[in-house]
Amino acid sequence: MPLPTLIRAAGLLLTATLLITGCQQKPDAASAPGNDTPDTTSAAYLKPFESGIRSGGVRLILIKTPKGTFNVWTKRFGTGKIKVLLLHGGPAMTHEYFECFESFFPQEGIEFYEYDQLGSYYSDQPKDDDLWRTERFVDEVEQVRQALGIDKFYVLGHSWGGILALEYALKHQDHLAGLVISNMVASIPRYDAYNKTLRAQLRPTLLDSLEKFEAVKDYHNPTYEGLVFKNYYSRHLLRLPEMPDPVARSFKHVNQHVYELMQGPNEFKTAGRLLTWDRWNDLDQITVPTLMIGGQFDTMNPKEMEEMSRLVKQGNYLLCPQGSHMSMWDDQQTYFRGLTRFLKSVNDGTFKAGTTL
Repeated sequence: MPLPTLIRAAGLLLTATLLITGCQQKPDAASAPGNDTPDTTSAAYLKPFESGIRSGGVRLILIKTPKGTFNVWTKRFGTGKIKVLLLHGGPAMTHEYFECFESFFPQEGIEFYEYDQLGSYYSDQPKDDDLWRTERFVDEVEQVRQALGIDKFYVLGHSWGGILALEYALKHQDHLAGLVISNMVASIPRYDAYNKTLRAQLRPTLLDSLEKFEAVKDYHNPTYEGLVFKNYYSRHLLRLPEMPDPVARSFKHVNQHVYELMQGPNEFKTAGRLLTWDRWNDLDQITVPTLMIGGQFDTMNPKEMEEMSRLVKQGNYLLCPQGSHMSMWDDQQTYFRGLTRFLKSVNDGTFKAGTTL
């Protein structure tokens, strides 16, 4: 689900060391994504696509809303037949933790787009709370697609971005070549139930301490935040000895107000506008090739992610055995190898439904 809002002090984020029980999977040179021959040459991928003043692919897109017009930030990488739009989590995190994709997609000739949704750090941040509703975000994504001039593209949504990607697919499936739901189950009640199961595995004395703060809704107390960060998120959100800089910047730049309005105060207390969101029984309406990505240690139940891959019409499943909620960071080789295989299989016509990657 959305990334936690524990750190308001940037210094803590930039220097935090997570206490972990797992370790990052070591890269396997023989099986790393970059060792496959790209279906697009480097010269073609790097072919200039901007006219006039070149901005490195950065473009502000004007979004029309019932509350006025606003700019959202986008950045394009490369040129290729496979086009992927990345939808970040939160709500109201940033594209920054997706920067790891820049180390994998270019060598595969995959054209992709990072973008900050409205309310996020690099985009406009209007104050009207009527804007922070799922259906408006879906309309925003469609406006971004139109402005970028892409069609038959892939949308990859992670965490809250997975909710947004699923909702977009249910409304605008005709524009998609494929769908990727990364680390997000199709039901907040299911997410909440599994989250409680993971929380129950914490030691009783720690749970007692947490409940004392929660009883008085003191969710932003530094002691409470520190306990949750050290004992829970280091196991289930990001299993690395140090927080990568792009992730730290994304946490630093979260729009706390939008996050809490939609998600609630933290991962333990889902209480925002998304509280009852549930599309589990609508998964059979998804007919485009779809990849569900789960992490063994995720805050989302990986078994439910696998079940989702069977409920859509054409599903594949990818389990990251070393991965947590941010499997693109703590199980990179598994994540990007499987993701790249899925995208290429759809593109070249070898996709087979029911495959575990």
